[in-house]
Amino acid sequence: MRFHLSEEQVAIQDAIRGTLADCWQLEQQHKFADGEADFDQTSWDALMALGLGSILLPDSGMGLLDAALVCEVVGEAAAPGPLIGQLLSVAAVAHTSHEAAKAYLAGLEAGTTVAALALGESPYVQCAKAAQLFLAGGRDGALSLIEAGEGVTIEAVKSTDRSRPISRVSFEGAKSHELFAAGDPMVSKIHDAALVLIAADSLGGAQKCTDMTVAYAKEREQFGQPIGRFQGLKHQLAHMALDVEPARAQVWYAAYAHDANLPDAERAAAMAKAHLCDVYVRTTRAAVAAHGGIGYTWEYGLNYWFRRAAFNRAWLGSPLQHRARAADLAGW
Repeated sequence: MRFHLSEEQVAIQDAIRGTLADCWQLEQQHKFADGEADFDQTSWDALMALGLGSILLPDSGMGLLDAALVCEVVGEAAAPGPLIGQLLSVAAVAHTSHEAAKAYLAGLEAGTTVAALALGESPYVQCAKAAQLFLAGGRDGALSLIEAGEGVTIEAVKSTDRSRPISRVSFEGAKSHELFAAGDPMVSKIHDAALVLIAADSLGGAQKCTDMTVAYAKEREQFGQPIGRFQGLKHQLAHMALDVEPARAQVWYAAYAHDANLPDAERAAAMAKAHLCDVYVRTTRAAVAAHGGIGYTWEYGLNYWFRRAAFNRAWLGSPLQHRARAADLAGW
């Protein structure tokens, strides 16, 4: 049993981190947030050029743990784009026997066909204006791939998350391909994978905010010394680190349990989603408070992670809902 990442997994994270450092700096974030687009082609193409679209293919030799490591770095950068929807659409289409849907697999894998996630009952979908496909369905229903175009209505709304703008979407009369019927184990497996990837995105964002705050505490001076030397702030930074670091194991275990088909995989996914989204919100709040006045400014940029944390917390169910599910799954 290994308790750390392999050299290949570390290299994948470093490659994504370096790519996003080149194409998704704070300047690009501000420009994107001030615009009307819900998709950034440059950063998307750069990520897809790394081959991320193939991670969840059955013959890739990788699995949800590797996809979670990718989403962790993407969350760390608060990068745009429907990456979670793209990865899960590749997985769903690769496993289905629906021949018409399989025709989309090559484009999804390359990233030239963009797919957004429309799971659950919510009408709100990230990056809907840019999507050519939507992976849709409820946990208790069928899982379908819906084509953008006739029958799909998209109304952009002002969203909290400025890194992944959302729209209100309806699919009445849209062309749909049923990938898996209601009751097929793949339906719940895709839903659980989505929960784990949202938890991974939250982990990356929480770690980023902790690192930003520690760096600021070492640099900002008051009364002739760095503010990080003051005991009150030291405690606050320690609490942030103690909140984030143990949660990392929870995400990794949930992804591993999913890949290994362990009996508690569904519960582990629910717990990871619930806990990491709470950790993310707490960490971003603490980061803003520790920064003082500059943390509240638009220019400094902490708000991107705070807003993303708020969206992740609500996406596909609140922590309260998933803790209730986890309790039911444990037979409590």
